[in-house]
This record gives sequence, C-alpha cells and structure tokens, in this order.
Amino acid sequence: MVSFTVRLKFAAEERTEIAETLRALAEASRKEPGCINYIPHQLEDDPDTVIIYEQYKDQQALAAHRASPHFQKLAVGGLYQRMRERSVENLTALL
Repeated sequence: MVSFTVRLKFAAEERTEIAETLRALAEASRKEPGCINYIPHQLEDDPDTVIIYEQYKDQQALAAHRASPHFQKLAVGGLYQRMRERSVENLTALL
C-alpha cells in the first residue's frame, strides 16, 4: 500500500474555488479502482492550508491516478497553478 499526505497553501481569496476543486478531485479520485482513500482536509487554525490524505493499492495505482484526466485537469492544471507552497510526506503503516 502507498500512503502519503500532501500539504498545500493557497491565498485566502481563493478558498471557495479551491474547496470546490478539491471536492471534484476527491470525488473522481475515489472512483479509481486502485484508490483506497482520498480525503482533503482544511486546517482548523489555518484555513488557507489544505492537507490531502491519500492511499493507493500500489505504485501502479498511484501512477494511474497521476496520469488520469481528472488529476491532470484539476490538480496539475488547477490546484498546482494556484498553490503558494507544497510539501509531501510519505507514510509507512505500522499495522
């Protein structure tokens, strides 16, 4: 299993549009056969920061996600164009 978080920072004035894009991206991503979890979160004490928790069956499923039309349009062509900061934390399950 492949698990990680993505932390993204956006401008306050784009908060509504970013939330709508994330909802659409999450809905489409969850329909992918290799996607286990795709859950965007907004930080309570910093609403301009989003953390996305993602899990995929394997590396091939993650590669398929990144190559999907919805990821290319909504993430690469949308979120990535508006983000001010981005970081990724890869996770290893203890169970």
